[in-house]
Amino acid sequence: MAKKMNAAAVEQFGKPLVLREWDIPTAGAGQIVVKTEACGVCHTDLHAADGDWPLKPTLPFIPGHEAIGIVSAVGNGVTTVKEGDRVGVPWLYSACGHCEYCLAAWETVCPEAQFGGYTKNGGFAEYILADPEYVAHIPKGLSAVEAAPLICAGITTYKGIKVSEARPGQWIAISGCGGLGHLAIQYAKAMGLLVCGVDVDDAKLDHAKKLGADLVFNAKKTDPAAALKKETGGGAHGVLITAPSLIAFKQGIGMTRKLGICVLVGLPPGEFPVPLFDVVANCITIRGSFVGTRHDMAETLAFAVDGKVKADVELQPLPAINDIFKRLEHGDVAARVVIDYVGASVAEREAEPQTVYAH
Repeated sequence: MAKKMNAAAVEQFGKPLVLREWDIPTAGAGQIVVKTEACGVCHTDLHAADGDWPLKPTLPFIPGHEAIGIVSAVGNGVTTVKEGDRVGVPWLYSACGHCEYCLAAWETVCPEAQFGGYTKNGGFAEYILADPEYVAHIPKGLSAVEAAPLICAGITTYKGIKVSEARPGQWIAISGCGGLGHLAIQYAKAMGLLVCGVDVDDAKLDHAKKLGADLVFNAKKTDPAAALKKETGGGAHGVLITAPSLIAFKQGIGMTRKLGICVLVGLPPGEFPVPLFDVVANCITIRGSFVGTRHDMAETLAFAVDGKVKADVELQPLPAINDIFKRLEHGDVAARVVIDYVGASVAEREAEPQTVYAH
């Protein structure tokens, strides 16, 4: 009889996750099992649970794609990790390895890619089955809690900044200064960029200043495009839109300098409102960016090991997942929530204030 673990599963789209027992996976040939230590909660998990996107997961499934843990079992033929290694099981769960995109180190757009917490069960569970060729190798000196947000939010923003092609001394505008944006600001500063933070929440903008943002604008109180162009003499060389808002996307094009690149990583429902005249006349590039490759992952984590980037983390137990989802839906999460599997018990957490690691 299979051993059981605790998990939070989506059994119906748009309904609360169900806390239930699930069989602990076993490692077949070329597979590993990871005992979960921590798993970040991402807005994408909410989209997955609601069935928002055209390609829907097969029900029931376990979300979570920011999972960090210790390898507890190794299948035959596995040579790249060993029992006891700390690894992350990210959004890019696996890829084919031989298509034109994989061969060009763009495995994130492989037609046969599988996705953690979506097409494969993820980290809202005590154990995870994983592909050893695609896990993130967590460097020594980086804890599970510190690493969890970086293997999705961190790599997504770091890669987005890279493909904006903004260079040291140039301006980048970060639209949305919360879970993704507060990391983007840190990566951008570490990469030598001048940073403008844009949000509709003054508290997040105050935090953006503390993280090093050179300019901040509240998009509810001012036109960020006009204000940024005035302050910088033309706008941002690169724009990274993390906010899941169509208004933010339209503003992002307005903030982009002539010949600049506007990078989209947020995924709000609806059609992108493109001002065609401005895009054509100003030779603006609009570029989508989808998480990052294994090489990007190594670079993403290296910044954190050196202390240049640190996620603000709120720890919560797995049974709180539905409350966390409600808060995400209403924008009531300051940075990143991480499910903690090795900390205090639920009873202890209810008796104590929330644990927050902040700058």
